[in-house]
Amino acid sequence: MMYAKTMEGLVGAKTNMDLVNTPMRVYKDARRRGDLAVMERAMGYAGEFAGKAQEYQEKAEEGMEEEVEIAREAEKLEREEAAAERAEEREEAEGESKGKAQAKAEARAKATLAGADTAEVSGEGKALLQGSVGMGLTKPLAVNQKSAPQAAAYTKSGAAIQAVQAASISITV
Repeated sequence: MMYAKTMEGLVGAKTNMDLVNTPMRVYKDARRRGDLAVMERAMGYAGEFAGKAQEYQEKAEEGMEEEVEIAREAEKLEREEAAAERAEEREEAEGESKGKAQAKAEARAKATLAGADTAEVSGEGKALLQGSVGMGLTKPLAVNQKSAPQAAAYTKSGAAIQAVQAASISITV
């Protein structure tokens, strides 16, 4: 994007340099004819236009320096905004990673429990078990902990560990 001061300087310098060509042609023609008065007047105009072109060139250079400063400030603001955005994204990512870490820990705990065989007895099953007393059995079926085999679980390395069982029901018919 070009700013007004730079644009004005460049256009003014170009226009005045083009205008220098006219008095220079007049000067060359007067020199050929030997007319000193016209030559001096033409050189005066040429010098005047060249001086204006120089002024406009300086104005264009000042405008370009100002543009550079403005561009630097804009770039600095963009960098600061990008840094703030990255920091915000990092905070969001850290929040998500903490949530993911908790989910992974819960999944590992479930996987550990899933390694052992478990059985759940529904409410109907418990009622049937209690109702079996009236079917010729003197007491409800119970598990004899001493005669039940001890369950073992194995780690990935092959070492046996004592499996934790909440309750075990053995039904024989």
